[in-house]
Amino acid sequence: MSEHIETYRHDLRSYLIGLALALLLTGAAFAAVLWQVAPPHVLLGIVFGLGLLQVIAHFRFFLHIDLGKSARDDLQLILFSTLIILLMVGGTLVILMNLRTRMM
Repeated sequence: MSEHIETYRHDLRSYLIGLALALLLTGAAFAAVLWQVAPPHVLLGIVFGLGLLQVIAHFRFFLHIDLGKSARDDLQLILFSTLIILLMVGGTLVILMNLRTRMM
């Protein structure tokens, strides 16, 4: 029974750290845009960087995916899914831009 409680505490701690990081990173992105801390092109890079950090935090603290041997299959699945989504979005954008040039 003690092992079950210890696992519960570890998971709860992980979720709370992830929640705090997610809130902090989201707040930082909103604050950077609200207070215009940099020129627009630099600000876009800052927001993208904070978004990437938030994705990493979600993978680590909510999905419990790290770079250990046991999680490599999960990581490969996520990377493959990301590749498929990027190909679909990229293909859609190419088609839309082609249609736009033909309409003009």
